[in-house]
Order: sequence, then structure tokens, then C-alpha cells
Amino acid sequence: MKGNRILYFLLLLAGFLSAGCKNVLDIDSTRTVGEKNMWNTLEDTRAALLGTYSLTRAALVDNNAFWIYGDVRTGEFSSPTRQDLKAVINNDLNASYPVLDAMSNWRRWYAVINSANIFLERVRDVKIADPRYTENNMTVDIAQIRFLRAFAYFYMVRIWGDVPFIITSHDGSFENKPREDKDKVMVWAEQEILKAAADLPYKYSANDIQQPGRYYNEDENRWNGVLARKLTAYAILTHIAAWQGNYPEVAAYSKFVVDNYNKGGNSYISTDELCSSGGFFNAKKYNHLFGFNFDYGHQDGSFTGHLEELTLAEPVVNKSLPDIFMTKDSILSIFNEENDERFHLDTLGRPGVERYFSNFNGKYPIFSKVKVIMDGTTDPSFRLFASAVVFTRLEDITLLRAEALAVLGENQGAIDNLNTIRQLRKLKAYDAVVNGDLLSAIFHERQRELMGEGHRWYDLVRYNRLRPRNQKFIDLIARNGIYWPLSTTILGQNPALQQNSYWK
Repeated sequence: MKGNRILYFLLLLAGFLSAGCKNVLDIDSTRTVGEKNMWNTLEDTRAALLGTYSLTRAALVDNNAFWIYGDVRTGEFSSPTRQDLKAVINNDLNASYPVLDAMSNWRRWYAVINSANIFLERVRDVKIADPRYTENNMTVDIAQIRFLRAFAYFYMVRIWGDVPFIITSHDGSFENKPREDKDKVMVWAEQEILKAAADLPYKYSANDIQQPGRYYNEDENRWNGVLARKLTAYAILTHIAAWQGNYPEVAAYSKFVVDNYNKGGNSYISTDELCSSGGFFNAKKYNHLFGFNFDYGHQDGSFTGHLEELTLAEPVVNKSLPDIFMTKDSILSIFNEENDERFHLDTLGRPGVERYFSNFNGKYPIFSKVKVIMDGTTDPSFRLFASAVVFTRLEDITLLRAEALAVLGENQGAIDNLNTIRQLRKLKAYDAVVNGDLLSAIFHERQRELMGEGHRWYDLVRYNRLRPRNQKFIDLIARNGIYWPLSTTILGQNPALQQNSYWK
């Protein structure tokens, strides 16, 4: 019954994705008739809540967008055959390919936002109608929905810059809306997540003061790593502040995560755990500070919507060529320190470990850090993947903290946080003589540690804002070329919109 209600909710929201486009969002604003019967019971709020999470996951993985936005666009990977990916690598984002057009369309993100708006407007109807739906349950639900809505706006601002700002749902036709200034949207998102954080627990169904008792009558294991928690909120606040260049707040928000991660069941993870087929990216875990799992046991694996679709090939899976790969020279320039548990060469020039890369001496080194085939098997005859998409983890926040402290001139604190990760991967402590400039060393470590996790493009933007030495990239920032163009479909639907200036 629970699964049927969630499916019903997703089908209800599917109308917003597939119907005719009459307004700014490419979403049919006329609600399905059945929605009026939706907001009556506790089961309805659960279905709507989990449905909003599902829509967020779909927005991230559709067309492998999360990794193409964050990893492919950097140009550090190459594509042997796919012309659409070559266009992304070359920053030719106006090229005429279906994938690029889909990724220039914010339709899926506004489906998340509209779902959240409807929830916030209707949830109190359930509180009135169903005595089982407690005040605390409603408070925690509202906090999660506000968080998801704010996260959606944060994510869109990083992709498109200025975006239409809508925080109410819409019955029937409504006025086309222009884009709102990106800085204002980010300030709003930060404040929304701060408000949500106050009501979010460290854990669910674990007698947390913010959420006592069994959440939706399920035990702690059911919600382990599935829902937004207090640490999730502060981790995303860290990212928001970093994108804004507000490093005092990056330091403050990241300190909350680093000081309190034990309360949320989080820990630093070993390299084996990070790279094992049955490890960090398999199933759901508290160490996913914010992530979306695919449960193979619940028939939730898929051929698409996973990093493995782009990166894996023989000998890891039965596929002749990867869609993207990293050249040997690039690998060696990045993994240039001995004994790195992620990847290094031994004294004879052979791979000392192959956790991040397989087939190094073949024509196409295979980026195999993430390789969750089915439920964690290593059988290459299957290409059905079930890896989680993880937006952030403790190691990411620790390195963002190191970045902030370095910018603020607190060098010893920055070094301590950098060394936490370096020593975790069996590297020697940071040495300015060996590793160079502290800030550059921190970004280098982020490149290694978070490779394939959707961060690199945004890291490059931040680094070039802090160290404006690459004139081509500085011009890209100055002319708003760091943002994606808007789909012609969206522009055709709403005359109040204008194309991003760089792409006119």
C-alpha cells in the first residue's frame, strides 16, 4: 500500500513533466483532478514526501546530468566516440544534441519545486483530517520539504545563474515570470535551509530530541541515509556559502559538521570502503551526508542514470569502449604522489593499486572508482547498475573547511584539515616545499578525492575566482559562460525570459 501511494503521487506529478507547456516552467499548471483526494491521511504525506525525494533524484540523474555538469564539462575526461559529450568537453553547449537540449531545460527541477510548494500548502489539511499525524511529524516533514525546495534552487543557480523564483503552486494559467537575481535566490535558499536545520534531527527513529519515536512507524535502519538530516542541511549550507565566496560562513557551517558528525552516525571512510563494489556507493548509508540510493533488492537498478554508464568498459563490464576516460598523462599528473591508496605507480612504473583506475596500460584506462553492478557483484556480464548518487560526504566538507581556513589566513587549521584526508589515503603530511601553495594543494586533493562525484567544475570556478591566473577561464566567469544556456523550448514558451548573455 505504501509503495502504491508513492507511485500514485509520482504519477500525479508526472503530469507536470509531460503535459503541454503554457508558461515559464514547461509544467502543466492544472492539477490532476485526483489530487483533491490526496491530502487526507498520514499515508498521503509520506507518499508526497518520498515522491519529492524521488523527483529530486530524477532531476539529478536524468541524462546523467549530475556528472556531465560536474565532471565532464571540466575537459579533464575525454570521450572516444560520443559527439555530444565532446561538445560538453569543448564547452560547445549550444550544439544540437538531444542530451544537451535536455540538460539546458530546468523542467525537472521545477517539478521538484512545484511538488514542494503543493506539499507546504496542503500538509495542514492532513493534520486536521488525520489524528495520527502529529505536530512533530508535520514539523519534521515541513523541514525536509523546505530543504529540498531550497536545494533545488541552489542547484539551479549553479547551473543557470538567474532563475524564475516561485514559492507557491499554481492552479490554472499564471503569469510568465522573468528570472530573479541569482544572489537573491541564494540568500533565500540559505535562510530556508537554516530554518529547516533547526527542526531536522541528526537521525530518524533514533529518539532524537527533534524527532522522538518511530518516524512513520519505521525503525532507524529504514531511514539510514535516505532523508535529509541536520548534518545534511549544514553540509549544503557549506556548499552554498562556498559558491557565494562567503568563507567565514563556510568555516562556520563546516565546523558544525566536523564537530558533530558522530551524532549523525557519520565517519571518515577507508579507501577500500570508498572504492569497493559493495562499499560506500552501494545501497544507503549514514555516510551519504546527502545522497539518493538505488535499491537493487527493490528492483531499483537501471542501465542509465549512473556514473558507471559513462565510465565503465572492458575488463570491468562487457562494453568495448567507455563513454568517457582519462588519459594516462592526465592520471599521472593528478596522482603524482607515492603510496596514494587511490592510485599510484610503483618503482617499476606499474600501477601499485587500481582502485580508481583499471586497465591503466590499455588504450583506455577505465575510471572504476564507482562500480556498483547489480547489488555489488563484480560479474562483467551485467551492465545493470545500482550506485547511489552522493552529493556530499564528510571528506568533501572537511576539504571545504580547509579551503575556507586557507582563504581566511588560518593556515594551520587548513593544513590540519587537509592532512586529515591525506593521511586517510596514506599520503605524507602536507609539505609546502613538496606540495606547493596551500590553497592549490587543497584543490588538488579535492580533485583526487572527489573525482567522479560531480564537484570538479564548481571547484574550478571557485579556484579561478580565488586565483585569477587562467585568462580563458576568467573571461568565462566575467561573461557568465560558466552557466548553461537555456533550452530553446523554454525560451519559446516564456517571452519574459532571456538567454544567458554568453550564449546569445
